[in-house]
Amino acid sequence: MNDGVNDGVSDGMTVDEERTGTPLSELTTMRVGGVPERLIAPADTAALVSAAREVWQSGEEWLLLGGGSNTVASDEGFDGTVIRVVTRGVERLDAPEGRVRLRVQAGEPWDDVVALTVRNGWSGVEALSGIPGSTGAAPVQNIGAYGQELESALLGVEFLDAGTGEVRRLSRAELELGYRTSVLKRGMLGVVLSVDLELADNSVPGGVGAPLSAPVAYAQLADSLGVALGARVPVAELRRAVLALRASKGMVLDPDDPDSVSAGSFFTNPIVSESFARSLPANAPRWPVTPPEPNVVIGLPPGGVHPLDIPPLADGPYDVKLSAAWLIENAGIRRGFALPGSGAAISSKHTLAIVNRGHASAADVAQLASFIQARVQSEFGVLLRPEPILVGLVL
Repeated sequence: MNDGVNDGVSDGMTVDEERTGTPLSELTTMRVGGVPERLIAPADTAALVSAAREVWQSGEEWLLLGGGSNTVASDEGFDGTVIRVVTRGVERLDAPEGRVRLRVQAGEPWDDVVALTVRNGWSGVEALSGIPGSTGAAPVQNIGAYGQELESALLGVEFLDAGTGEVRRLSRAELELGYRTSVLKRGMLGVVLSVDLELADNSVPGGVGAPLSAPVAYAQLADSLGVALGARVPVAELRRAVLALRASKGMVLDPDDPDSVSAGSFFTNPIVSESFARSLPANAPRWPVTPPEPNVVIGLPPGGVHPLDIPPLADGPYDVKLSAAWLIENAGIRRGFALPGSGAAISSKHTLAIVNRGHASAADVAQLASFIQARVQSEFGVLLRPEPILVGLVL
């Protein structure tokens, strides 16, 4: 079977250095950001390792940039070296029967990887279709959508540690993945060089029947597919449904859709204590982060041998996740909202996205984001946290 996997370098930009004077607005999906002092794009992994070590040894400021989908950079540019990761290649590794293992170079566009897996009937990341950016950035914030997170398919990463200059492998456990976070996002500095994935091989010998997806785990996606939660559908059908849902929210990059000129969801869904969540309006959506595991009390009737049916005891306080979109909308900020004279606005399709209407500056984006934060905090006492990496900007 020609699965489209190779152990070489895929087609794509693999130059040793970017042209002088390239602004970050040309390399980020938000399309804001000035010219950095220096911008390099090493062509392969060996060159990337060498270049990164050289930059770190110099002591100068540095910024790592992949697909630019999760970065909002200052209009002033960056006073240091931007290391752009463009390394390409997908290699198939040995795997247990019924499983597929891939090693993906960090510069591979993430959605290209998902498309490859779907074409081959492999499931495990199909609900992550349409997410922009590079594969190396995916584990940094444990990307997730429509009931699926990268964590479920991730084996580990090859990592160049900025502290030691050494290349090492970090397992899924060592990455300490959580909701839109990892140890890499919380301060472990370095460069993800490659990402190892393990997927289910649902391809059918002889080509009879369609390979099936992982169980559908998100209500909106299930409704779109016309199936019950937990059902499995052809993996290509699930990808099409996810792409359609994302496009309806302006979350698929499209030159003809001004609502797609964004950094995706600008704020993460806040996680608060269950007791705090009770202070919010009853119709505020909330989901347990980890369903509390109650302590079960087992008792025996006098002289009996069968346990009594005693209800479990609650384990105590637990955390819940709130809907940032609901908080924004119910703080009085509607889709399409913009501050007077600003080039930035709330998407007309999706409240969580801040979009560039064609002439926004980074300052416009930051001003609108700060305004949203202030309104939500004033109304509900919740401080929304930005999801993109902010370069030279403070909210």
